[in-house]
Amino acid sequence: MADQRNGPSRRSSDGRIVIARIFGVPVDVTPTWFLVAGLITYGFAATVESRVPGVGQWKYAVSLGFALLLYASVLVHELSHTAVALRAGLPVRRISLHLLGGVSEIEKPAKTPGREAGIAAAGPAVSLVLAGIGYFVAELLEPGTVAELLARALMISNLVVGVFNMLPGLPLDGGRVLSAGVWRVTGRRHTGTVVAAWIGRVVAVVVLVLPFLLSVARDRPLDLVDVIWGALVGAYIWVGASQSLQYAGFQSRLPGLTARALTRRAIPVAADLPLAEALRQAHEAGAQALVVVSTGGEPVGLVIEAAVEATPIERRPWVPVSDLSRRLEPGHRVGADLSGEELIEVLTGQPASEYLVVEANGDIYGVLATADVERALTRA
Repeated sequence: MADQRNGPSRRSSDGRIVIARIFGVPVDVTPTWFLVAGLITYGFAATVESRVPGVGQWKYAVSLGFALLLYASVLVHELSHTAVALRAGLPVRRISLHLLGGVSEIEKPAKTPGREAGIAAAGPAVSLVLAGIGYFVAELLEPGTVAELLARALMISNLVVGVFNMLPGLPLDGGRVLSAGVWRVTGRRHTGTVVAAWIGRVVAVVVLVLPFLLSVARDRPLDLVDVIWGALVGAYIWVGASQSLQYAGFQSRLPGLTARALTRRAIPVAADLPLAEALRQAHEAGAQALVVVSTGGEPVGLVIEAAVEATPIERRPWVPVSDLSRRLEPGHRVGADLSGEELIEVLTGQPASEYLVVEANGDIYGVLATADVERALTRA
């Protein structure tokens, strides 16, 4: 059910136009969607004219209707990914319709191979179901009519979308299913991503050269349109596979990332303590961070490192640490035993420059700086 509470369409800074909210997830179209919709409308018009005698200039209206129905099918494909992801407790940032179809931007990775495969397979499965529905509807309609033509065109397009997306290479849905399968067998998500990404690169090359192979096999001139589409789709798959390989490298570094190892030692300071004195006490204690505490000793704020560095030395005796601190929010407390993906999820879920790190019993362990985490990932 569409949620229209946010009113009419809105345009974002990158040109995306939000057209609806479904399941609470914004659905937008990119500027490239209009380009492809126009090309489909122009290109399919000839088919309409040849298959539906007497349609005349209405062929463009029929062709535009096909373009809209095609992207409605793509939207249903993406909604199936979204619905399964939401059911698994994974937030979805948005659904975008673009040049080569659509994408569901799921914010967190699935916790298990089974869930990963289920989310990925949902889209192609729904496309194949739509293709089957198109076939049965077309069989019930009178041949040579607009409705019959649209039903058969949607049957073929959804069949192509479903089969193509099940090719076993990232970033396609079939690649995600393959990645989940390798993950389940090896027990390593990283290995599944690497295998599926390299196969994705192979698929990209095949798609790129396919128009040339078909031209030779059929002994006919090379179609420039086929070459352009092959280049676009091949480039899309290659870039997506390469990004997946980069992400795999990130995954391989996560296990060694622990909050305890990256945390800076901190000392508690009163809110009205001058910065110069706080820094002196921290130096004597061998600490690198300051935690503002209440009169009862409860942590209430974190002194921001960037604010300290920006304060001139001559002013530090007169500036209380409270002026350079950020109020401690509940989401900015991190367990000292967090590590890997769990640690990254906590940090990205509540972005901040510093976090209070506490032991399981609530005792202060220190302060974790986001910059330290980023440096650790880069070094690894």
